[in-house]
Amino acid sequence: MRGESAQKGKYVSVSDEVVEEVLKEGKSLSEVLRRAIKRLGIPVSDFSQRAGIPASTLYKILSGEREPNLRTFRKIVSTLRALESPSSHERRKFIAVIGSRGILDNIERKEIRCGEETLEIREYAVTTIEEAMIAAIQAEREGASALVCAPILSPTVEKIVRLPVATIKPRGSVIRAIELAAKKITA
Repeated sequence: MRGESAQKGKYVSVSDEVVEEVLKEGKSLSEVLRRAIKRLGIPVSDFSQRAGIPASTLYKILSGEREPNLRTFRKIVSTLRALESPSSHERRKFIAVIGSRGILDNIERKEIRCGEETLEIREYAVTTIEEAMIAAIQAEREGASALVCAPILSPTVEKIVRLPVATIKPRGSVIRAIELAAKKITA
């Protein structure tokens, strides 16, 4: 569950992903729901209580022993939506990474541990400076805790958002590119 659709880096909610993977793709609810609950960073017992589903029932669903009825499935989806809504006090924190698809494809993880906390990594694919500026504002509106972006973008982004901004510093790749250019000249 990546949190991003194929449409220009648009963020897809956890609840929407659960519905899509279970109903459209036919994946097992137990597997998809386990990942969703983990991604939201909430204990199963807390999720059970918030959803109004007995813990024993939820554990049976998560283990694959039982399929939920429609009413229980609706409670699950509603609870996922409530947990990820902007008004939720326990909303999942995330770091927004704004960059070209080539940069984003090198991100191997979707989460990062910081002390006791796990932060989600959300990708915002862009192809122009204008799209990058819009993505920065969008990430802030969606509740990003921090932004990561290219050096050409970071000074401007720091002036328009109220988030910590970290700059991608491609030291190794710059040297490799210079070496490649040198080879092309001498070839």
